[in-house]
Amino acid sequence: MVHKRRRSFTSEFRAHAVELVRVSGKTATQVAKDLGIGTGLLCGWVAKAERVAADPKAESEREELKRLRKEVETLRMERDFLKKAAAFFARESK
Repeated sequence: MVHKRRRSFTSEFRAHAVELVRVSGKTATQVAKDLGIGTGLLCGWVAKAERVAADPKAESEREELKRLRKEVETLRMERDFLKKAAAFFARESK
């Protein structure tokens, strides 16, 4: 079984592709075919760009929320570890 490697695209490429859809007068399907990418992928980029344009703060808030959730998870793991360590050393000192 052959596994396809997932391609990654730079933010500049994505922005350029979205701009082509907006200003070229071509459909997203045509632009995607010209660039050699999937139509669904390009449509997702265009939709995300429109959401960010409508509310630029929302994207940065989503990123901050994601970062904070990750930090909370790390802090919970550290807290649980410290609780276990404290209980272990409390038993050892008796």
